[in-house]
Amino acid sequence: MRGFTMVEVLIVLAVVAILAALVIPRYTSEKEKAFVATMKSDLKNLGIAEETYYRTESTYGYTANKDSLNFVQSFGVTVTIVEASSTGWSARATHTGTTWTCAYYYGDATPVAPATTAGVPECARP
Repeated sequence: MRGFTMVEVLIVLAVVAILAALVIPRYTSEKEKAFVATMKSDLKNLGIAEETYYRTESTYGYTANKDSLNFVQSFGVTVTIVEASSTGWSARATHTGTTWTCAYYYGDATPVAPATTAGVPECARP
């Protein structure tokens, strides 16, 4: 007689289920960390675009059309410029894959929560 018994198959299925239960939460956590890193990266890239604009125009550019800053946000990320003036700017980023929010400000702009240090993107879960 060849093949596997029902008990052997059930044991293998139980082991696979236990392994999946251990791996899936870790995968979800790593995925969320990647979304947060993407938001931080986009805010830093916006900072580079704002500083480039500042060097050429002597003012920070506020616009709803971020294309004028040559800034392209990543897939799933929404970056909103909250404030921009001749002395500073602030922005917020969200991602469709997580509830975390990131913010960044520079110069004399009003800090946007959760950012508390100028020039450092900071993130928090609402």
